[in-house]
Amino acid sequence: MYVSMTEMLKKANQNNYAVMAINCFNIETARAVIKAAELENAPIIINVVQEHLLNHCDSGLITPIVKILDSRTNIKVALNFDHGQDVLLLKKAIDDGFSSVMVDASRFGLEGNIAMTKEIVQYAHPKGVSVEGEIGCMGATEGANFTVNDMYTNPKEALRFVRETGIDALAISIGSSHGNYPKGMVPKFDFERLKVIKELTKMPLVLHGGSGSGEDNILKSVKYGINKINVGCDFMNANIAAIKARLKENPDINYYVLMHQVEQDSINLVRYYIKLSGSQNKN
Repeated sequence: MYVSMTEMLKKANQNNYAVMAINCFNIETARAVIKAAELENAPIIINVVQEHLLNHCDSGLITPIVKILDSRTNIKVALNFDHGQDVLLLKKAIDDGFSSVMVDASRFGLEGNIAMTKEIVQYAHPKGVSVEGEIGCMGATEGANFTVNDMYTNPKEALRFVRETGIDALAISIGSSHGNYPKGMVPKFDFERLKVIKELTKMPLVLHGGSGSGEDNILKSVKYGINKINVGCDFMNANIAAIKARLKENPDINYYVLMHQVEQDSINLVRYYIKLSGSQNKN
């Protein structure tokens, strides 16, 4: 059931729910995410960011791992290159078997963004690979460089971007940021902007920076048209919390046993987000 995001998100768009995309970087994280989806009978997207592909597990290595894990389940699984900023790396991931890629080219301005995204679409589509584009920018919680209003997605630019690139999904900026928010902080989302973009594009929309956004923001985002939700930090934090708890229980625990126990512990966080997204029993 190894698929691109195209039909997965088209179905989500038609039926008003979202598919979870969880950042992974090795067999343990990918296996935990796929197992969680299996338990919830939900489609799932394995996201791998460019930094992890470069420094830990390249596309030639992670692709067969995910494909084999997928072959042992009946869950629809997509493997997506998240925030790809390099054309050669994006094309390599496609050639290595990724079923989807996300082009992060908003830093090049609208014209440059359209040009780079269109180039990847033209390379990916003949190979059956879906493409997610991004219009608008997102800040990061690190250094308090949060997303501000002038970074939000311009609806008219979004429509032009979709029409000229031919993308399958559109990542938009409506108030979330990458990273861990300060304790107690919940970002404010611009839902009116989301409604306008949805009405104009009528296509699958993507929320980046889902971690720490709060249940109300997630539920309203799905209600008003978000069909893919990216979560990285919350999943990584769940793994860290599990490691600390297991080591506290048994400081002399065997590393092999620790890894397997942490993998099991992290599954619940993914199941929680699957339920929030509305994709439970939507496989």
